[in-house]
Amino acid sequence: MASEREDFSLSGPLHLTSVDWESAHHRRSVAASLVQAVYILERDRQEKRQDSQVLAPPWYEFFHFRLLRHFVDDVDHSIFGAVYEFKPPASYCNDSLDGSPRYVIAFRGTLTKPDSLSRDLELDLHLIRNGLHRTSRFEIAMQAVRNIVASVGDSNVWLAGHSLGSAMAMLAGKTMVKNGMFIESFLFNPPFFSAPIERIKDKKVKHGIRFASSVITAGLTLAMKGNHNHQRNQAEDPFAVLSAWIPCLFVNPADHIGSEYVGYFEHRKKMEEIGAGGIERLATQNTIGGLLMHAMGKESEPPLHLIPSASLTVNLTPSQEFKQAHGIHQWWQPDLQLQTKLYNSWKQLPADRIQSG
Repeated sequence: MASEREDFSLSGPLHLTSVDWESAHHRRSVAASLVQAVYILERDRQEKRQDSQVLAPPWYEFFHFRLLRHFVDDVDHSIFGAVYEFKPPASYCNDSLDGSPRYVIAFRGTLTKPDSLSRDLELDLHLIRNGLHRTSRFEIAMQAVRNIVASVGDSNVWLAGHSLGSAMAMLAGKTMVKNGMFIESFLFNPPFFSAPIERIKDKKVKHGIRFASSVITAGLTLAMKGNHNHQRNQAEDPFAVLSAWIPCLFVNPADHIGSEYVGYFEHRKKMEEIGAGGIERLATQNTIGGLLMHAMGKESEPPLHLIPSASLTVNLTPSQEFKQAHGIHQWWQPDLQLQTKLYNSWKQLPADRIQSG
């Protein structure tokens, strides 16, 4: 049985009859819709919908995209991602295409349906354990990303994902940075695994906890890894190199899965203001758990959710429930109250602004 949320004519961004590719609202809405299409591709498969019954095509065809291929998990055979090619009609003038992608690679998040839930939860556990890079699902996705970027270049490709899918897109983006490729990325409700400090109402208490955590983490970093990492040339520092990649993150304060990104970046700003930026730079790159693994002689990848730069958009529109706050549908609504802040190269740039729309 199809839900109203799957039907583009009932739930899609019908107001975007003409896409302005230089508009942040339009770009965000298109990227979110293409992610939603991946969810529905899998639901079409599960429900065995065919021909006129399928519900996924309107979510990408409305914006003149065609489905180039989809990604199938090798364990449960579920569809978890897709590649879309932008094919505008000949009537489009070149000026109206400025800022448009040639390809969009999108990934869905956890789908709470029996045919895919078990495998999705397994991937969620890998994500929590910082082991998403070792999964076959990510290997399938990463190979496709490499192939497409190799053929058309990084400036013609977008990455997009929601929840678990945003973690997949983030990991793909971070991996490509190592090869000097910087892919524009739209990460909706990205998971941030830490204590829920952002839910504390008292700002002084919240800042005190974050400050203590930063001092402890920075101290452990110096004690366990020595001054080598602290003193090495910035050009050799993977985290400094990563700062040139600025993914677009979209979070909701009522979504406890990703809301910590708000405090994560704001705390860095405060640490810079009080002259403790050096401490925060060390703390930002590590977690206490990762440092303890290092102390035991076990090397591990830096935590996926830790990034030095981002364009962070927060949805300040009140949410009635967690499902709404974490959902993909919120991101193409026309009357949102959004706050966007650009964090770049270890400091906050003067690019704060309030958006509506």
